[in-house]
Formats: sequence, C-alpha cells, structure tokens
Amino acid sequence: MAPKRHAASTTSAAPSTPTPAPTTPKLSSGPATLKTNASAAEIAGHVWQQYASTTPQRTLLLDAFMAFLVLVGGLQFVYCVLAGNYPFNAFLSGFSAAVGQFVLTASLRMQTSDSGTGSGSKPSSKGRMRALQMRVKNRGRVLLMRGEFLRSFCLLWAFADYIFGSLILHFFCVNFIN
Repeated sequence: MAPKRHAASTTSAAPSTPTPAPTTPKLSSGPATLKTNASAAEIAGHVWQQYASTTPQRTLLLDAFMAFLVLVGGLQFVYCVLAGNYPFNAFLSGFSAAVGQFVLTASLRMQTSDSGTGSGSKPSSKGRMRALQMRVKNRGRVLLMRGEFLRSFCLLWAFADYIFGSLILHFFCVNFIN
C-alpha cells in the first residue's frame, strides 16, 4: 500500500489529473500507425500511403487502367443521360466494352497479384510458391528453377487469357454496333 501524504500538502496543491497514456505507440520497425481519433482525411492519406508504398508496379498499372475504364464508362453513361441515346446500339456496345474490359482486367489483377484472396482456408499464391520452393529445396536446385519457370508460365498464361478474352469482347462489341 502506498504511504499516505500529509493533509497540508494535498490542500495547498491543485488536484492533478493523470495524463492518459498514448493509445497507439509507434514502433520503429513496423509501419506508422494511426491514432484512435484520426480524421477521415488522415485515414485516407494513410491508406493511400500504404497502398502506394507496398503495391507492386504491375498492380498499380492495372489499377490505373481500371480507374480509367470506370471513368470512360461513367462518361458514356452521363452522355447517354444528357444528350440522349439515339444510336442505342453504339451506347450499349461502348458501355459493355468498358464494363467487360474492367472485369477482364480485374481477373488479370487477381491472377497476377502476390497477395492472397483472404478466403481463410485457401493459401495465397505467395504462400503456395513458398511451399513449392520449400519442397523443391529438398530435392535439388534444378527443381527450384522449374518452380520459378512454372510461376512465370502461369503469369504468361493469365496474360494470354486476358488478351484472348479482350479480343473476343471487342469482336462482339464491334459487331453489335451494326
């Protein structure tokens, strides 16, 4: 038990309130963390900073293209609402091309991204590659190079699927215009 203070010393001093401890300590080795009562602008800035610093260049490029496709589809829809939809086939063709290309690009992004899907039971592609490399290290260096070949082959296969799907999509869109 703490020793009691004299009554004279407590009456002359103003009552002090304890200072609260910081809610989120900053770790020198980890990423910067936000305060508990951060504003929406601070949260958005933090999310953007983490996204820009941790996302690979290929994924950033795909995300920029997807943002462009959203902008193009939105502009086409606004034009259709404001100016009318006289060549309705042309509007449907252009809008479906933007939406279809967005879906194909999202599929390519999911196939080439190193982060997992977050589904819990299914490991991410990076985790599967590590497991493959661990198995391969036990059997020799030649198989490790084969695992890297399989990874690059899967990336090329995903890009070939993307190109093939884009060609089919645009073929139907051009034919739908009439």
